[in-house]
Amino acid sequence: MKKIFKGLAFIFIILMAAVTLFPFLYMIASALMSFREVTSIPPKLLPASPQFVNFAEAMKAAPFERYFVNTVFVSLINTLGTLTTTVLAAFALNFMNFKGKNILQNFMLALLMVPFEIIIFTNYSTIAKLGLLDTYAALIIPFMASVFYIFYLKEFLKSVPREFYNVAKVDGASDFEFIRKVMIPMCKQSLFTIGLLNFITGWNSFLWPILVTNTKDMRLISNGLSAFATEAGQLIHLQMAASTITVLPILILYFIFRKQILRGVSFGGIKG
Repeated sequence: MKKIFKGLAFIFIILMAAVTLFPFLYMIASALMSFREVTSIPPKLLPASPQFVNFAEAMKAAPFERYFVNTVFVSLINTLGTLTTTVLAAFALNFMNFKGKNILQNFMLALLMVPFEIIIFTNYSTIAKLGLLDTYAALIIPFMASVFYIFYLKEFLKSVPREFYNVAKVDGASDFEFIRKVMIPMCKQSLFTIGLLNFITGWNSFLWPILVTNTKDMRLISNGLSAFATEAGQLIHLQMAASTITVLPILILYFIFRKQILRGVSFGGIKG
């Protein structure tokens, strides 16, 4: 019976993998097809002759270079800001004792229960009143901290003996010296995971950027792709080429650093 169940489980995994991968593989195949092939009935699964020129035409049809620059810049700044606030907040919650600490932690945990969509219009109103619409500041400021990543790192720091901090203080080290020389080296794997996941989240962000940007020059890659799908009309092969261009950098990033991501998650101390 065990062999039968293992065989059924293996078949189920293969089927689910095929269902998951098929849209992505078909997107790449369609990006290499001509317009006639991609709109043919019945649909073709592979191009008769790969049309690599589709990628160049898609890049010419919309300012994707600008979208890429905007997305990389915003994602990097957000990631650096998130790492900074995460390290400082996790250090304070784990190693420092101050009045109202438990109340603050409970309040922050409560914030995790609030969906982003509920507060998005409050954030929009704040950004609008500050006159920051259609600026990089509007894309960056609301995402300079993450309660989830703060508690992610805090859980990891629970495994660090408090005696390390006490000894550092006895030796005359300041809090920032302890963070820089002791804490960060010990949790650099978790910080790498946080940074990478935060960058990927920034790359894929869609709802907030489309609310606070109005011009092409300020669009991020996801918004630019959505606008291009509307502007390109029936040019499905170019839409698929643009989608492939958008997705590939993140996939390459994941395959290069997948071991670090898995290792960081396993060391992060969050248990399901």
